[in-house]
Amino acid sequence: MRAVAFVGYKKSGKTTTVEAVAKVLKERGYRVAIAKSMHASFDREGSDTWRFSRVADSVLVRANDTDALLFKAKDVNALFSMVNADFLLLEGFKSVKHVPKVICARSEEEVRELNDGLAIAVSGVIASNGVGEMGGLPVIDATREPERLADLVEKRAFMLPNIDCGLCGFSCAEMARLIVKGEKTLKDCVVLSSKPRVTVKIDGQVLPMKDWVQELVEKTVKGMLSAMKGYREGKRIEIVIREE
Repeated sequence: MRAVAFVGYKKSGKTTTVEAVAKVLKERGYRVAIAKSMHASFDREGSDTWRFSRVADSVLVRANDTDALLFKAKDVNALFSMVNADFLLLEGFKSVKHVPKVICARSEEEVRELNDGLAIAVSGVIASNGVGEMGGLPVIDATREPERLADLVEKRAFMLPNIDCGLCGFSCAEMARLIVKGEKTLKDCVVLSSKPRVTVKIDGQVLPMKDWVQELVEKTVKGMLSAMKGYREGKRIEIVIREE
């Protein structure tokens, strides 16, 4: 799954930009997921779902217009692992450091403030001024040239494991900045490029694991199974756990 974060302050044009890019990507046949970060509480205090969420691990909501799953993810990795799509477009998530970013801004000052080395383009309100480039970044008006911005997202979107394993010699944030600068590629990420001995998938999404975690899982599983009648050594062991 590839990802891009659309970051900016309030009223900077983030929603309009994400909507425009998502529409083009969908028209191109991609599965698109959107994650939105909000500062306000999602579930109103005192509501039925708020009361349920205080006593349950997750709450399923069936409504006339949409269905929803309400739960509390322990971190963004757990949150994003729920998504199964070709592209994940993040609205907000300024603190995320393992994906490239499109800066949505109202002024050049905001662009400078938000550029943490992960930006691949500038869009939003400021893009309507007709400026073609800013701080070495292309300025693309998503309302006028959504295909152009979608082209850039299609070409440069990526998402690192965000586990800071150190196997490549960098943190995921450092590696992400190097990839954005063109000095590294996804192939330089050891976790993504190497063929793991142990693979765990949750609803089709691979759960990244460091080498020592893979070894721990392998030895634990084999150790338990070896005591069972009928167990034999094999080149491939498959275990499927269904929550049904």
